[in-house]
Amino acid sequence: MSNQNPEQIARDKIDLMLNQAGWVVQSKNKVDLSAAKGVAVREYQTDIGPVDYVLFVERKPVGVIEAKKEEEGQRLTTVEDQSSGYAKATLKYNLNKAPLPFVYESTGVLTRFTDYRDPKPRSRPLFHFHQPSTLLELFGQRKTLRSRLRNLPELDKEGLRPAQIKAIENLETSFKNNRPKALIQMATGAGKTFTACTFIYRLLKYANAKRVLIVVDTKNLGEQAEQEFLKYQPTDDNRKFTELYNVQRLSSSYIASNSQVCISTIQRLYSILKGEELDESAEEDNPNEKNLDWKKKEPMPVEYSARNPIEQFDFIIVDECHRSIYNLWKQVLDYYDAFLIGLTATPDKRTFGFFNENVVSEYTYEESVADGVNVPYDVFTIETEITKAGAKIKAKEYVDKREKLTRKKRWEQLDADYEYTNAKLDKDVVNPSQIRQVIKAFKEALPTIFPDRFDEKGEFEVPKTLVFAKTDSHADDIIQIIREEFDESNDFCKKVTYKIDEDPKSVLNRFRNSWAPRIAVTVDMIATGTDVKPLEVLLFMRDVKSSNYFEQMKGRGTRTIGFDDLKRVTRNAKHTKTHFVIVDAIGATKSKKTDSRPLERKRGIPLKDLLGAVAMGVQDEDIFISLANRLTRLEKQLTDSEKSKFKESSGGNSISTVVKNLLNAYDPDIIEQKTKALVNEIPTQDWSPDKEEACKKQAQDELITNAARPFTGELNEYIENVRKVHEQVIDTVNLDKVLRSEWDSFTKEKAEDVVKSFKDYIEANRDEIIALSIFYDQPYRRKELTFNMIKEVLEKMKLERPLLAPHYVWDAYAQLEEVKGNRPKNELVALVSLIRRVTDIDQQLTPYNKVVDKNFQEWVFGKQAGALKFNEEQMNWLRMIKDHIATSFHVKVDDLDYTPFDAQGGRGKMYHLFGDEMNKIINELNEVLVA
Repeated sequence: MSNQNPEQIARDKIDLMLNQAGWVVQSKNKVDLSAAKGVAVREYQTDIGPVDYVLFVERKPVGVIEAKKEEEGQRLTTVEDQSSGYAKATLKYNLNKAPLPFVYESTGVLTRFTDYRDPKPRSRPLFHFHQPSTLLELFGQRKTLRSRLRNLPELDKEGLRPAQIKAIENLETSFKNNRPKALIQMATGAGKTFTACTFIYRLLKYANAKRVLIVVDTKNLGEQAEQEFLKYQPTDDNRKFTELYNVQRLSSSYIASNSQVCISTIQRLYSILKGEELDESAEEDNPNEKNLDWKKKEPMPVEYSARNPIEQFDFIIVDECHRSIYNLWKQVLDYYDAFLIGLTATPDKRTFGFFNENVVSEYTYEESVADGVNVPYDVFTIETEITKAGAKIKAKEYVDKREKLTRKKRWEQLDADYEYTNAKLDKDVVNPSQIRQVIKAFKEALPTIFPDRFDEKGEFEVPKTLVFAKTDSHADDIIQIIREEFDESNDFCKKVTYKIDEDPKSVLNRFRNSWAPRIAVTVDMIATGTDVKPLEVLLFMRDVKSSNYFEQMKGRGTRTIGFDDLKRVTRNAKHTKTHFVIVDAIGATKSKKTDSRPLERKRGIPLKDLLGAVAMGVQDEDIFISLANRLTRLEKQLTDSEKSKFKESSGGNSISTVVKNLLNAYDPDIIEQKTKALVNEIPTQDWSPDKEEACKKQAQDELITNAARPFTGELNEYIENVRKVHEQVIDTVNLDKVLRSEWDSFTKEKAEDVVKSFKDYIEANRDEIIALSIFYDQPYRRKELTFNMIKEVLEKMKLERPLLAPHYVWDAYAQLEEVKGNRPKNELVALVSLIRRVTDIDQQLTPYNKVVDKNFQEWVFGKQAGALKFNEEQMNWLRMIKDHIATSFHVKVDDLDYTPFDAQGGRGKMYHLFGDEMNKIINELNEVLVA
């Protein structure tokens, strides 16, 4: 029977942990150092007293363990002097010539470890004990890993950007200081993976790291990381990375012993530690997008695995770490005795906390834009009546009802009014007119957004566009309408999602590298590292509540691309990619966002998340019971054929059987019954309370495993689809109307950036463009400004800086200062107004035509005050000249032969009215009106 003394309970747990790690635990009176490679001897005598455990590897003493009762966990660091004293003591029979290097303090629940050969030895927490072979390997090393990290050679900066150099150098300083965790914040598109390849190469080559793990949260990200290593070429070796070191992307629980770099999803890593295989479908979705953050009665179980010990990896790099370090996943990372390095573009407060606020590099999106590493974006807003407010279908109207999965339609007359809000759009109700109006407005706006994309025949080329849809059904509706409205073939617009018949990688590669498709629509391939550099438009037709997730979505458009590469897929491109445009048709850029979605606490957990939780091994009574209740309700809604399909997808289990197994997993009577059967198999003389408790745990584990087994990716997807509203109402009664289709208003900071960019551009070109030099330095020559001169400025600016469209810059100014009058409709007039403001001719932004009006008024008053008096016919002619200068900036005698002057008699008529004063008046007006 187990000794219930607290100290003995702790030693029993420590004995079990040592056995699991491959140690044979022996009493000091029955020592047999040949019994195994690793032997732990209890109460071994030293010259200062008995030590709780001495660790022998291949008969040599290498370390000690100081055992304490569980209550002492809070002060475990205070016994380090005691344990190190035993390590320095002389063992009985004088077995050690020097202090033993490996020292543990443990309660059986909490364990700390110090390698006293490290520079500035510092204890660290461990999930478990190291295996004997590990301590033998460490014992034989001339220098420890932490010593080797202090001697890394200087970084070769060739081929690295400044932000990457800073990140690597600061990270290596963090290693030298023995900081267990470090965070690299680097904007999407700034080269996080290349940075990781570089420092991993240095760790393997110069620090002799044994094995490095890269943790991702989707299969797609893992494949991209693998591709980066296949391409990576070190600067000091003419061989590729993969010719020097073995890279293994895990697709099963097998981890090759000769792999130096392993790439795994966090989901697979968790399943490996549980000793289970993982369905690949569980790796396709980012688990953070599922709300897996419910309250738990106890931590998720991660147990020690001798096949995958805590020392399996020296370094763990967590890519997109803001998504992979919490709750269930935190325990996976805490399992390993390894340095943790986080990579993310969008950390939140918890990310900083997890990495002990050790941020070795911060490189924001704004900095990356300033450095030319990424491109900026602008927002174009499309708003329709129904998008904003929903609609109502009156009773007695006939409507289509469409099954979501089969898309089969039937007619039905409504018994009562059917009112829907915008939140129900594309879920419970579909309004084709709403989708169509958004797409039509988008199509009509494209020439305004990209005015330089016409070819020599006047044909417009649609820039590469990614559309974010709400659901697969919504995506299909969008695709169909896009093909119709753009009058294009199937290849023009494609769905890029994990749930299509075509290989998503194939569609994605064509979207990335070929002319077609021009538009891709996606539901689930959003924040998963889908890198499409030629992307120039993101069309949001779905909203998101997580700010991190939204930043990831925006990150799809930030990538830079060379002109030649862009030209290969977008033939009408006139220059390199300078920016991308968010077309917001749902209010995504303005809706309230939270720092991180898992912080939200909701009483009701979506069915999708319950299914995902059980599939991922969550052991929580509330989850199992909730899922059982939901499935019971679902069974009543399903048809016989749907129930048969459920049985087929669940491995032959009916819904009622699945529900029964879920309830049995936490039924005390069932657990007790199964426990008794297991206890009865134990010989009477071997029975103990601990063994009976172990039987109870085994019984419940088997019940839980049996209940969870049917919930594979296939079944979960089927349940998620079939349980949704079986039908959608198709509203063809209410026709939608576009309320706004325009450039978005500015924030103050954005407006300041735009105005500064405009000023800088005008200043930079003042000597190259005649019109600008006249504005800056030669005010007496302003009368020489012509329509063609101003047009030259506009065309050059559109080519080089399309984002600085005059109306756009005008709106930016309007956010920063009071503007006299409304924005001119004529782009050239707006441009002249802006140039006059930039060059300080006007102290306040004023429409140029208003300036001309004011100058004309003053000129006329001046003339009328003197001897010269104009009659009404003469005044009409002077007003025509004034209006011409307001839009064409200059008038010549030859202009009098054209509209609008020719209809009034042309130059002959003017000469008749003004005689020899005609040329003088024209010259005066050219000079005075533009002053």
